Order: sequence, then C-alpha cells, then structure tokens
Amino acid sequence: MKLLIVESPSKAKTIEKYLDGAYTVRASVGHVRDLPKSNKKAIDIEGGFIPHYEISKGKEKVVHELQALAEKAKEIVLAPDPDREGEAIAWHIQQLLLEDKKVKAPITRVTFNEITREAVTEALNHPRQIDTDLREAQEARRVLDRLVGYDLSGIIWQKVRYGLSAGRVQSPALRILVEREREIRAFIPEDYWVLQANVQTKSKAKLLLTCVEEPRDRKEVDRILSVGNKEDWIVKDIKETEQKRSPKAPFTTSTLQQAASSRLSFSPARTMQVAQKLYEAGHITYMRTDSTTLSDIAIAGISTLVLKKYGKEFLETRAYKTKAKNAQEAHEAIRPTHFEKESVGMTEEQKKLYQLIWERTVASQMADAKVLKTRVVGNVPSDSIPDFTVVGSQVLFLGWLTVDAAARGEDVELPTIKKGEPLKLLSLEDIAKQTEPPNRYSEAGLVKELEARGIGRPSTYASIMKTIEDRGYVEKLGRSLKPTDTGEVVSSFLEQNFMNYISDTFTAEMEDKLDEIANGDLKYKKVLSEFYTPFLKQVKEKQKLDKATTLEKADDKYKCPKCGSGMVVKLGRGGKFLSCDRYPDCDGALTIDGLEIKKDEPIGNDPDTGLPIFTMIGRFGPYVQLGEMSPKVKGKKQVKPRMASIPKEVDPTSITVAMATKYLSIPRTLGKDEKTGADITANNGRFGPYVACDGNFRSIKPPLNVYDITLEQAKELLAQEKKPRGFQKKK
Repeated sequence: MKLLIVESPSKAKTIEKYLDGAYTVRASVGHVRDLPKSNKKAIDIEGGFIPHYEISKGKEKVVHELQALAEKAKEIVLAPDPDREGEAIAWHIQQLLLEDKKVKAPITRVTFNEITREAVTEALNHPRQIDTDLREAQEARRVLDRLVGYDLSGIIWQKVRYGLSAGRVQSPALRILVEREREIRAFIPEDYWVLQANVQTKSKAKLLLTCVEEPRDRKEVDRILSVGNKEDWIVKDIKETEQKRSPKAPFTTSTLQQAASSRLSFSPARTMQVAQKLYEAGHITYMRTDSTTLSDIAIAGISTLVLKKYGKEFLETRAYKTKAKNAQEAHEAIRPTHFEKESVGMTEEQKKLYQLIWERTVASQMADAKVLKTRVVGNVPSDSIPDFTVVGSQVLFLGWLTVDAAARGEDVELPTIKKGEPLKLLSLEDIAKQTEPPNRYSEAGLVKELEARGIGRPSTYASIMKTIEDRGYVEKLGRSLKPTDTGEVVSSFLEQNFMNYISDTFTAEMEDKLDEIANGDLKYKKVLSEFYTPFLKQVKEKQKLDKATTLEKADDKYKCPKCGSGMVVKLGRGGKFLSCDRYPDCDGALTIDGLEIKKDEPIGNDPDTGLPIFTMIGRFGPYVQLGEMSPKVKGKKQVKPRMASIPKEVDPTSITVAMATKYLSIPRTLGKDEKTGADITANNGRFGPYVACDGNFRSIKPPLNVYDITLEQAKELLAQEKKPRGFQKKK
C-alpha cells in the first residue's frame, strides 16, 4: 500500500479520484503539532532557540490513524501545500511517523501548484526530500512571533491593562491604522469652490463644463462669475487623443483580496475561504502567492481560447513583473486550471470568485483596449478666467475589455462641435465645498498598504485583519477600519517604547531575513540570536516604567464634578473616560464626552430587593451597581455590592432601572444538566457571551443573546462539538 498525506480532507478526496486506487490518500487536517501554550517550555532559548512541540489538542486521533496506516505502507508521500507552511506541516508529520518504530517505508515529499490529474501525476514522478531551509524559515517565523508576542503582550498587561496583546505583524498593521486616524483628527478643512458652466451649442446640444481651477478665495470666485456672466462664450480648443488601456496582471493573493472586496464586497478572510474551496476542488492554482507569473502551459491555454473565441487581433501574450517587496516567485499567479471552463463552483460565492479570476487571467493575455478621448475647452474671448472643460470618451477597440466588461466604465459622448464655435451660457454656478481628510483604510486598502510596505506575507494578510478585529483594536464602520480607544492606547504605548520593533523597516527587514533562511543564505540560530538579545534587553528596561494608567491630560474645559480639579483621560474596559487628576484622593469622573455620572444619586430601586441602583464609572469603564459598599469593620470581610458592566454602545446617562436589572441579571442560572446535575449558566466573559456547564463552554452567537437565552437553547449549544483551538486547517 502506498500512502499519500495532504492537509485537507477536501483536497484528499479530489486527489484520490485522480489516482485510481494507486494510493491511499489521507488528510492531517492542517497542523498536527505546535508550540505549547506555556511559554516556559515552548522554546529553549539558551540551547539555540530550540522549539518544543506538542501534538495539537484534538489531533491525537488523526496522528494515531496516520501512524497506523504508515506502518502498513511500502511508500509514504507527504503532499501538503507548496509553501513554507506546507513544508513545515510535512516535516512535523514526518517526525511523528519516524517516532513510530514500526514505520519502515521511505518518506518523500512532493508539491503541486494545482490539483489536476496532470499536475499530481507529474509531482509523484519527481519526489524529493523535505527542504530544510524552507522548514527552518517557517520555524523561525513561528518562534519569532511567539517571542515577540509573549514578551510585548506581557509588558502591555503590566503597564497598560490585563488581557491586551501585541504581535510582530499585527502591531505594525494597527500602527498604520492609528497613524491615519491621527491624520484625520489633525486635519483642518479648507473652503473651495467648484465652478460649472451649463452651455448650449449651435445645434442646441447642452454641455456641462467644469472649471479647471478650484478657487480657495471667495473674491476670485465672484470675479470668475462676474466675467463669465458678462462676456460671450466660445469653444477655445478641441483636442482628440487616442489612448491605450492595458490589462492588469493576473491575481496575487493581495490583488485578489482587493478586487474581491471592491467587486464582490468580500472580506479578505472570506475571499481566502472561498478560494481555498476552489483550489481544493482543482479549479484554480494555489491561492497564497505573490507572483504574477503564468506558466508556458497556462499562456498556451489562454492563447488557444482567445484565438478561438475572439480572434487573432485580440491576442497579445505578456509577461508581468511582480512589484511587491519581498516577493517570492516560487508560485504562479492565481489562475484557473482549465481555461475552457468559464463557470465553476458549488456555491454562488465560488462562482463569482472563479469568474473574477477567470476574467482577470484571460484578460491579462489580450490586446490593449483603444479609447478616443475628446477634450473640449470653453472660455470667454478675453481669456481672463480659467478654462472650463469637459472630456468625452469612446472605445475604438475593446481588446481585453471584451472579457473584463466591469472594468470598461461608461462612454461619455459629446456632440459634434468645432473650435471657435460660439456657446450660449445657460447658467454659471458655484458649488461650495470643503477639503476632506484622508479616508480610513478598508480591509482591502490595508492589505494593499501592508504589501507595499513589505509587511506580512500572502498567507498572513487575512489573519492580520481577523486578529486586530477580534482583539477589539479596530471596529468596522461600513467598509472602513477605525481604531478603537483600546487599539489607540496599545499602539501609542508600543510606539513610545518599542517603535524600533513595530516599524516598517524592522518588519520588512525581518521578512527579508526569513527569505534568506528559506534560500539557505542565513542560519536560523544567527537570525534569532541577533534579534532576541537586544529585544529582551529593551523589554527588561521597560519593566521599570510606571503603569500607564493616564493617557493624556484632558481639555481644560473639563473639571472634576466633585472637587473642581483638572481631569485626565484614562482607559477602562468600556473605552476612554475622564478621571479626576487627584485620583485616588478624589474619585470624580466623567464620560469621555464630559457627562457626569453621579455616585450619590441612585437611578431608582431594584423591584426585587428594594436596594438602590447606581450608574458609576470605574477603572474598567461605566457600570451599574446594586446597593452600596458595606462599611469597613476591622476583622470582618467587606461585602461588595453586585456590579455589571454597561455595554460600550449604550450611553450611561440613558440607563433605566429596567436596563440596569437586565445587566445585573448576569450571570444567569438557567437550570441543571440532567446527566451531571451541574448548573447551566449564561454569562459575559473576556471573549464575549457564553454558556457553561461543569467546565464545558460554548460561545453565544447572534441572534441569541446572554440575557434572553433559554435552558433548551443553552443545551443545544453545549451539545454541539467544540471547535478545537490552536492551529486549524488553513483557510
């Protein structure tokens, strides 16, 4: 028996169909080993940054099955994905198989860039050994991320707030978003005016001309309006130019995510999930790549299609050069595996993404489109005001736009007109506007920026977005990413104390070094040693910093509601708030908008206990409190009143008794489990609402919520299979 091991069950099914029973194909379901959660035993730093791996939780059964099959095999072939992560997975599987002394068969490695019968067969004819350099490059990335993440997160826990985190790649991404937010806040808008002349030609056709200048001075606007309304208008000039529009390069991971966002409204994570399915089904090539290269076979396939379907004049083969920093040319661009298939996919999302890939790839090998641009210039005979223009466009030859029709845009037709022809002014209008700050990044825009700066790799873009959103460092406003108060505080702390480790330069240079390890030009231990020694020294030095409880001085207009002293901005779990600068001597506090939450005045009484209910602000933000703190008595434990956080989206000044009792109802005991007799509870935790029973936890997802979930609904959640943690199947 011959054994072929891949990562994905879907991939295994597709490959097994091609091999006609020659191989038993099994999946490792992603990573099988990882560093333990405890950092103490994860990496032997003194021994040379030697990682200690453990079988990932929940993968014991998979490993046992693979070992059992390997014991019977005459040949073992490892075929995870063709990148560094795939090489690492293959190596981990190999190590686990070699630990089983009953496994005697030789173990080899194969890679293929597409899951087709031809590609798989060709790969099996050329097996090789595991590439140690590639594997070590991935191991260096994993160890580096663990060292940076744990040490930076640890000091943020100590100096800012417990539970926050930092990372080698996520923190530079967050910094980029925060820097843009500061630009937006610092932006001072300026007034300007857009001037438009509605004119009529001799043939009674109407044209809307726009002034080429946008004056910032109202006096200049009035002057242009005065001259324009007094004098006659003529066609000052007509200029026709033929322009070429060239097709874009085939998709890389980054450009696919950007196009899927703008054309299909897919998030980067969703795009990669759908692309993974198309790849595993054999419809597209490997989707984690920064190469725009197409193989000779692919170009030949496109050429045959274009000649047959559109004609010789539409074909123009091209080679594209990758522009991304730190680009690896190891893979092809993302392309269809069979160009004759214009539509494939099991779902609408798969069909739409495949069509996008098919159109971009085929268009990349087609002739330029030819467009005629006509620019009409109007003005008064004295030429004493700026020109007013309109531009028309007409496609003369579609070329690649035949395939990618969405990129064409609309033609703008202009009436037949001659230079010097008089124009009748129908109206001359001024439209007052203000300059606008730079836009916030969208997910696709941030991916483009990260790639341009050399931060991250194709396999990490989607996970970067997910991490900073899951951590609560950014929130999505439509498609825009806005840093939260917490995100700004974390980024500011890192910028002030570890800027050299979250800078574009450091991150990009480290990617270069990882590339050099992969190429065999640098050694794993040397790279990590040169990084970690000064990094650890800097971390230890920052241990002396005072706790960063105060972010900045508040505006002088805000005064403490209790003592009249100044206020400072602090960060609580609910976001920023204003605290008396004499705290803890004075506990006066305001919301970030300057609204007072009075401790001494209850909003009402609890209908069940009769105790007063207060809305208050503490170190973790606004909360409601049932009753008052018992007085301190020597020798007796002080009884704390019941408290509950006010959700971030709720205005603390609008809290009613009904709302407060709802928040105070958490944690709720819903009932008991029939088998164990343990309580089933619903509560809010660090990662959101959840239900729990006897150490078993499940997240509560919309439309369910922690306040209304029933016992039966909780039982259904607890009965669902728990998603394993750690490394998952790559998406």
